[in-house]
Amino acid sequence: MASFKPYTYFQCPCTDTNLPPRRLGESRPPSSSSETEQEDDRTFDPRAPRANFSLYPLEHLLYCEDCHQIRCPRCVLDEIVTWYCPNCLFEVPSGVIKSEGNRCTRSCFQCPICIAPLSVSSIGAPPEGLGAEYVQPSGPYVLNCAYCMWSSKEIGIQFEKPNGIYAQLSKVKNGGTPVITPKERRKDREERSRDASVPMVMEEGISEEGEESVNLDAHEDLDAESQFANLKAFYQSQLAEASPASALGFTGGDYGYGSPGALSRIMGLYTGSNFADKRSKSKTGTMREAQDALEGLQLCNTASDEETIARLRNEGYENTASVAQLKEQTHPAHIHSVDDLRPIAYLLRTKRSKRCKTCRHILSKPESKVQTTRFRIRLVAPSYIPSISIRPLATSQNFLLTPFKPTQFVLTFKNPLFDRVKVSIATPGTTPGRFESRVTVLCPQFEVGANTDAWEEALREGAEREKRRTKAEASEGQLQAEAGKVWERGRNWVSVVVEVVPTSLRADVLMKEEDRGPVREDEDVVEIPVFVRVEWEAEGQGDDTVVGEGGEGG
Repeated sequence: MASFKPYTYFQCPCTDTNLPPRRLGESRPPSSSSETEQEDDRTFDPRAPRANFSLYPLEHLLYCEDCHQIRCPRCVLDEIVTWYCPNCLFEVPSGVIKSEGNRCTRSCFQCPICIAPLSVSSIGAPPEGLGAEYVQPSGPYVLNCAYCMWSSKEIGIQFEKPNGIYAQLSKVKNGGTPVITPKERRKDREERSRDASVPMVMEEGISEEGEESVNLDAHEDLDAESQFANLKAFYQSQLAEASPASALGFTGGDYGYGSPGALSRIMGLYTGSNFADKRSKSKTGTMREAQDALEGLQLCNTASDEETIARLRNEGYENTASVAQLKEQTHPAHIHSVDDLRPIAYLLRTKRSKRCKTCRHILSKPESKVQTTRFRIRLVAPSYIPSISIRPLATSQNFLLTPFKPTQFVLTFKNPLFDRVKVSIATPGTTPGRFESRVTVLCPQFEVGANTDAWEEALREGAEREKRRTKAEASEGQLQAEAGKVWERGRNWVSVVVEVVPTSLRADVLMKEEDRGPVREDEDVVEIPVFVRVEWEAEGQGDDTVVGEGGEGG
């Protein structure tokens, strides 16, 4: 508790959007329920569970110039400006994201053991002779980790070229076995389906050769990409065969179940009209499930499971992949050992712009270039909302409060605007919660000067402030504040005094019977809800503009 420092949080008004709107001239929204009226008149409680999602530091908030309200991360819309790799800083087009995924497709990889960056190095014989330092080392090449000394050679993967590692890695499995490409997989599927003379599933009369081929196909070990490709091709063929003819006379493809042209036929099924082609009557419209590995069926291989269990027993826990390592893998379903891990391609990052969810006004927009960190538009709340800081009045006083002893604190409001603002403060007489502390603001209304560059005026006001402090210390012997007067005033800041009388944490006798009990988490910290209203007269307008309405917990 000796290192505790007072803090100030701002409440975003987006938490009050679900309340019924108030009509003109009404003090509260019309409602037949008395609970809604009591909740509307209740003082903001910073200890409520809902307040955890509405209080933010001022530096974490944005400001909408059209709505004249602060905006938190919950009440803004994100729009992706640029996709880029955090390792090579290469900008990736959005079309590549849809086709290749959200991973870097160059030579940027992370170690599967320690997540450190991997570098490409040659394991071939170094060049010799004159000018050998200018000759590029010959292959083969491997990925090395400079932190844990892991190498792709441990899993049996080597590369022929030092660039384009992502494309080379996608063509080989652990151990050096080549991966079947989608084109080869589709060609093999067509040949095997054409040569199959016996149905794959029969209740009776199946030959021994057919049964043996079915078992081999069903238990064929496929990776995730191959299984997904087989399932996709199988269900596409099933949709093409089972989809009814549309009103335009087309079958399957883009004119199947999801086409607008099929709406007339669907309506005809209920009205009794026959708009479809006669060929659609012969089709049953039923779809069957996958029956073998060529169609995407993957059965549990008992021999493979027993081999995995025996491998875990022999290698032990040290060679078992951890949860954090499996989380970084792209397809962790068939990975159990450290030898099954593969290099991790870098996950792409994004630059995002933010819009107001109410008026769609742009609040933040970064530069599209990956190398720069500047923003084209950046409407941060500290540039529009007065900042509030709190500190003890006496410099020798610590932050620990004594029960039933009045303690004075200084609230400092700093104006970032170039206009003079009028500030009104309102606080409840007692803080909400089980342990109620009394709060008194000695000067609830005051004006703060504009944020100008008058250095001479700032130096003059600083000298007058030091003179007043010295006079107060000499006359009274200590710092004292007066009701209705500000404590300190600067060029664009004003300080007022708040008096707090904390209660005792052991005063359970003064509570109700249902509120008695031990001190809970953070109940030894006094949190004061403060309602702040800021008004200023903008240029070119005769009416006052009100901003910054909300509660702050300090």
